[in-house]
Amino acid sequence: MKKIKYLFLIFLAVLSCSLIFSPVTSNNVLAQNTASSMIVIEANSNRVLMASNEKALRANASTTKIATFLTVLKHCNNFDEKVKIDDRAIDIPGTSIYLKKGEVLTVKELLYGMMLVSGNDAATALALHISDSISEFAKLMTNEAKNCGAKNTTFKNPHGLDEEGHRTTAYDLAQITRECYKYPIFEEVVSTKNTKIPDSTGKGYRYLQNKNKLLWSLEGCNGGKTGFTNDAGRCLVASAKRNNMHLISVVLNCGPMFEETAMHIEDCFAKYHMSTILPPYNYISTLDVTNSDISKVKVYTQKGFMYPLTDDEEQKIKTEINLPSGLCAPIKKEQIVGEVKIYLDNHLLFCEKIYTMEDVISNKVTDNFKRIISKW
Repeated sequence: MKKIKYLFLIFLAVLSCSLIFSPVTSNNVLAQNTASSMIVIEANSNRVLMASNEKALRANASTTKIATFLTVLKHCNNFDEKVKIDDRAIDIPGTSIYLKKGEVLTVKELLYGMMLVSGNDAATALALHISDSISEFAKLMTNEAKNCGAKNTTFKNPHGLDEEGHRTTAYDLAQITRECYKYPIFEEVVSTKNTKIPDSTGKGYRYLQNKNKLLWSLEGCNGGKTGFTNDAGRCLVASAKRNNMHLISVVLNCGPMFEETAMHIEDCFAKYHMSTILPPYNYISTLDVTNSDISKVKVYTQKGFMYPLTDDEEQKIKTEINLPSGLCAPIKKEQIVGEVKIYLDNHLLFCEKIYTMEDVISNKVTDNFKRIISKW
């Protein structure tokens, strides 16, 4: 009996240790997705790799500031431009960089204050630099969101504090973020771990540390934005690049937002790889030519195509090339003569024109006569 009791105590001790020291990011803890909405897309192709309730309308807290950044990108040509802080940007509730009345900072400095430490006052100052009012800027934000594919989004303010009607979706937020990454300054700002900007005296500094913990722990992480309000819960947009793939993850109302985001991104990098299905400027074939001293002409495609695929999907890719059996001269260089289509499971992924690589002159007397006349 004592032996059984002894073995039972050993079992309890081992079990306790395993619970204490098991990592919080392990799949057994996070196997169930706790986010109310989530998505992972591959930014280059815009393919959705993982999603749950991604088109449900939700509050999104300070991830709103990604859309504020996009609107500034679209409506400001000089990021070194001086901004005199508007009185309406002082004492904004929530997270702040403690702007003072009449203080002057550059647009770029305010962008750092908005994105790294989530300054609601910085977001407001930027909005009032672009527009005459917050409501006017919010309309610009909503329009810019729709222009990049975020069709179901409506913004009411530039900072993301809870407000009736201020709603987006995980899918839309991924589209807005994808658009932002087309601008190098966005990645420059959101991937910065620590920086400093002038303080209100002009003699010292505000020291800023990025709230996105994944910049320190996730391989290839190049930015994103955190957020929290009572209505939205914990929200996170994160981005990472590896092996020609650029993943953007969004979780809305997610308690363990850093852990689950890391798990989602790691799972997608493990499952998918970027496959070059059609190289750029790719030689396709030669076509027979009639009515010319040249018997053949080379044809090619201009645009390349890369796509994230699983190993199993790569075996299912089909390429369809549509070309005529031959061409009749005269033929112009880069004349469209056909097209190539790429399918996955009968779903069209990509279509590109096929062009000729050179001019081909006709040897018919009438064509030569026309050519000579056209040169006179």
